[in-house]
Amino acid sequence: MLWSLIKIIVFVGIIGFLAWGAGFLLEADGGLQVRAFGYELSPGPLESVLLLILLVVAVWVLLKVVALLFAVLKFINGDETALSRYFDRNRERKGFDALSEGLMALASGEGKVAMTKAMKADKYLKKPALTNLLIAQAAEMTGDTRKAEETYKKLVEDEQTRFVGVRGIMNQKLAAGDNETALVLAEKAFALKPKHEETGDVLLRLQAEKADWRGARKTLSAKLRNGQLPRDVHKRRDAVLALSEASDLISDESTIEKREAAIEANRLSPDLVPAAVMAAKSYIEQDKPRYATRVLKKAWEMSPHPDLAAAFAAIAPDETPTARIKRFTALTRINTDHPETKMLLTELHIANEDFPAARRALGDLVEKDPDARSVTLMAAVERGEGATDSVVKGWLARAISVPRGPQWICDNCQHIHTEWHPICDNCSSFDTLAWKRPPQSDVAMPAGVQMLPLIVGASEEPVGEVVVVTDPIEDATIVEATPKPEDTKDAK
Repeated sequence: MLWSLIKIIVFVGIIGFLAWGAGFLLEADGGLQVRAFGYELSPGPLESVLLLILLVVAVWVLLKVVALLFAVLKFINGDETALSRYFDRNRERKGFDALSEGLMALASGEGKVAMTKAMKADKYLKKPALTNLLIAQAAEMTGDTRKAEETYKKLVEDEQTRFVGVRGIMNQKLAAGDNETALVLAEKAFALKPKHEETGDVLLRLQAEKADWRGARKTLSAKLRNGQLPRDVHKRRDAVLALSEASDLISDESTIEKREAAIEANRLSPDLVPAAVMAAKSYIEQDKPRYATRVLKKAWEMSPHPDLAAAFAAIAPDETPTARIKRFTALTRINTDHPETKMLLTELHIANEDFPAARRALGDLVEKDPDARSVTLMAAVERGEGATDSVVKGWLARAISVPRGPQWICDNCQHIHTEWHPICDNCSSFDTLAWKRPPQSDVAMPAGVQMLPLIVGASEEPVGEVVVVTDPIEDATIVEATPKPEDTKDAK
């Protein structure tokens, strides 16, 4: 709207300027005096300007006629393409002008203008390799997907533009949600141009979504050969794919292949927690506890995680709490200041009913870096040491308002997952899940939740016996309140 108004104002201004100039020339004195062959011509100022314009036009026409005459003479002398070249030059000039205008319109978001210029360029140039791409993109911009797909198919027919056509149709299928067809087209496009980074990324994502882990590993290797991935990134992602392949083999009960794939995934990336857990389980199934211990220790050194502790407990599931504390020293002496190590050692001492040692193991974690798990452990320690119900309930109430602790979170969209997956359930990103604390929510907690520990802590009415259940294998600490016998009688 504003641009149209500006054009109208400029047009009116030009007309006004020309009218003013014509009036000025009519009122001006003097003019030209032309004498030739005994004739004399004395036009006024306005007529002189008009004659000058006519002279320029006549010279331009004369030059065109002369060029045409030269072309005719060349044709007469045997140059059969002289006339066609003369007219082709004019057509090409008009065609390339239309093509450039169409590209500018496409870049500025004017889809209809781009389509018009593209059709004009196609009419003059007769070079579909140049104009079809512009037509297809202009059709997509205007929402004419059918026209765009037809034009992309024309590009597929030409060997020089086949990749562009296949990629264009692939993007259309992705936009329409037809991932099956898009996967087939991505494979063809990647075969035509393996060094095209974007196509490789699309193919890898589609293969991972379809759980074609072997195909995805081949694509990943090709990207490494083409220099599109750093070697360390390739190693990590290859481990993720190997782990995913091993997970599928577990469901298929392919025991031998499962073990090999799990161990390979751990070898490729020892810090990948799910791979370490699966490799350890594979060694346990083979009755190789030393290998399982070595795998889990290395992973714990890089990234302590509850799943690693659970897998370490599974090496000897029937041992006594005292024996378990001794065996777990292999883990707890590594990364001793890590919160996960402190909480693991606390759980082990709670299971052994050594509550003073559990308190010492937990240290000042609930004061400096509290989360729901550490605060719940503190409630278990207080109950084990004989604290009142109000104190225990106060700690449990505090667990509501503190952060929940590390979880599997997508680095791309911040979606939280209960379990590790190679692909984010929310945004379909590949290898973006990390074990970390979620960002603090901007949503306000319910009013009064900060006072809850004080409110429940002030209550002196006993609620019955509190039972503490701790199992390092399942990585869980549960504090339960059972009703008093008097309450049971009253209920009856």
